[in-house]
Amino acid sequence: MKRALVTGGSGDIGTAVCKRLALDGLHVVVHGNQHPERVEQTVVAIRDAGGSAEACIFDVTDAAACTQALGALVQHGAIQILVNNAGAHADAPMAGMNHEQWQRAIDVNLNGFFNVTQPLLLPMMRTRWGRIISISSIAAVMGNRGQANYAAAKAGLHGATKSLAIELASRGVTVNAVAPGIIAGSMAAATFDAGAIKTIVPMKRAGRPEEVAALVGFLASEAAAYISGQVIGVNGAMA
Repeated sequence: MKRALVTGGSGDIGTAVCKRLALDGLHVVVHGNQHPERVEQTVVAIRDAGGSAEACIFDVTDAAACTQALGALVQHGAIQILVNNAGAHADAPMAGMNHEQWQRAIDVNLNGFFNVTQPLLLPMMRTRWGRIISISSIAAVMGNRGQANYAAAKAGLHGATKSLAIELASRGVTVNAVAPGIIAGSMAAATFDAGAIKTIVPMKRAGRPEEVAALVGFLASEAAAYISGQVIGVNGAMA
């Protein structure tokens, strides 16, 4: 059974991705940091549905903690599917943004990608099969007021995705990014009301976490073996 690690696996999109990958027959390592109780809830839900899952708790911004946790995971075999979903906002207009807000977005969204991905690469490459999928954002494509830090970090993921895809192409490892638009859940509910969504989104609704997870599931499958280095939107025709 192939193993998948999903960082930020306890949020709305993360939980949907974990459940989808488990449904597809993978053993899912559900990662979290600030809310371990939500991670455990996701693990229990997967197991109750007949799937296979375990919890893994560490801070993606702490390189040493990542190395230790991931080293323990790969002792039991390579992680062949990695979904970099952990993310954080620290929104403010740039003129009023402080250094901590800028750094927080970069640390979680971009440095976290490196801290988690790099230690898993050699074990994955040795199997000559792998999938690396990073959850980005439409903000990295279109920009968004008050999110210069977040958009910069997610746009950095796009460059890293395309470069890493080239590096790993000969090893049977694909690397892609998924860029959701407005997706229903706690974050969207705090930012957009129904009227705003109808104005902004041509499809007149928010996406569902399961719709993002469906694309992730496909990209993680054998069927997506020739898709690599791509940034794919899930945004209701916003861009």
